[in-house]
Amino acid sequence: MKKEVTIINETGLHARPASMFVKKASEFKSSVELIHEDEKVNAKSIMGIMKLGLAKGTTVTIETNGEDEELALNSMVELIENGFGEK
Repeated sequence: MKKEVTIINETGLHARPASMFVKKASEFKSSVELIHEDEKVNAKSIMGIMKLGLAKGTTVTIETNGEDEELALNSMVELIENGFGEK
């Protein structure tokens, strides 16, 4: 399953939201990947997420595959759409 989503929090995917993203992705048995332009990284890897350098306004694709892929995708999209709880 795939879905495009735009990073809305002011600081983009810096260390704190990236660690939240990895923690959430790691809760699922399914693979969770983050795709930006031509790069696809494992969303369960903090180094993979950080190397993408995702800023506010960047559109990414989340791709999940496995037994809980729908729940994983919806949870990851919700985390981004809620701006990682940043105000």
